[in-house]
Amino acid sequence: MATDNTARMATLGSVGAARSDARARTTRSPWMPELPASTTPTPPEGVDPAALLWAETVAPGGYTHLRVARGTRIRLEDVEGDASASVVVVNALNTGERLNIADTQKIPWQAYLGAGHPLLSGDGRVLATIVDDTSGSHDALCGASGDAWNEQKYGDATPEGPTPSGHALLRMAASKHGLTRRDLPPAASFFKGVRVADDGSLEWTGSAGAGTRVDLLAELPLIVLIANAPHPRDPRPDYIATPLRVHAWRERPTRAGDPHYDASPERERAYLNSIAYAELAGL
Repeated sequence: MATDNTARMATLGSVGAARSDARARTTRSPWMPELPASTTPTPPEGVDPAALLWAETVAPGGYTHLRVARGTRIRLEDVEGDASASVVVVNALNTGERLNIADTQKIPWQAYLGAGHPLLSGDGRVLATIVDDTSGSHDALCGASGDAWNEQKYGDATPEGPTPSGHALLRMAASKHGLTRRDLPPAASFFKGVRVADDGSLEWTGSAGAGTRVDLLAELPLIVLIANAPHPRDPRPDYIATPLRVHAWRERPTRAGDPHYDASPERERAYLNSIAYAELAGL
C-alpha cells in the first residue's frame, strides 16, 4: 500500500509540475480574439468598447468565423495596406441560403462593390449591406484564391502551410459550423481591386493603402467566414498579406427610409424579402 501511495504522489507531483510549466509558458498571440471584446486595444472611433461583440486581428494567411445576430455591424480594417479579405456570409437559420455573387451584382445593376451595395442570396434576400467603405478597392469577379492556383504559384495551398489558399482557409472556417466545400459559394473580396477593361480582360488595381475599412451590416442572422490570403490576381510573385482587423457591434438592420433601402426598385424588394423573413422568424 505504501508503494502504491508513493507512486500516486509521484504521479500527482509530475502532473502538477507539468501544469505549472505549461502555465508559465503561456504567451499572448497578436492573432488571438480579444476576450471580452471590450478589451481590444484598438476600438473603432466613436464606438463604446463596452458595446463591442467581436474584436480580433486575423493573421496574414489566417482565417476567422463567427455567428452574428441580425443588425450586427462588422468592420474590416486593412491595417497595413496588404490585407485581402475573402468573405462568405451564410444565413445562420438556413445554411442552404448563402451569398450569391451573381445576384449581388445583378440586382443593384453594379458589378463593383462599394458603400450601399447589398450582398444578396440566391433567394432574393439581402444577407448584408456594405454601409461604409473608405477603400473602394474590392472585387466580386474572381473569388478567393484556389488550391490549384496557389500550388502552381507558391508550391503549396494547405491551410497549415506557409502559403494557404483563400479557399482552403474558408473551408477551415466553414468546418467549424458543420459546412463543407460544397457549401462554399464564390467569395466577395475586400481591399484588393479588379476592374474589367474595355476588351473584357481583368485589370488588377490592387490596394487603396493602409488604414482603410469596410463596414458590413447583417440583415439576417449570419455565419460570417473570412480568409486573409493574397488575391488570385495579385501579380507579385511572393505570398504577400498583412493583418486584417475585425470589430463588431450591435446596430439596427436596414429599414424603410435608409438611403440604400430604396435606391432602386430591385433593392427595395430584396430588403422587403429580408424583413419579411425576419418577421416570420420572430426576429
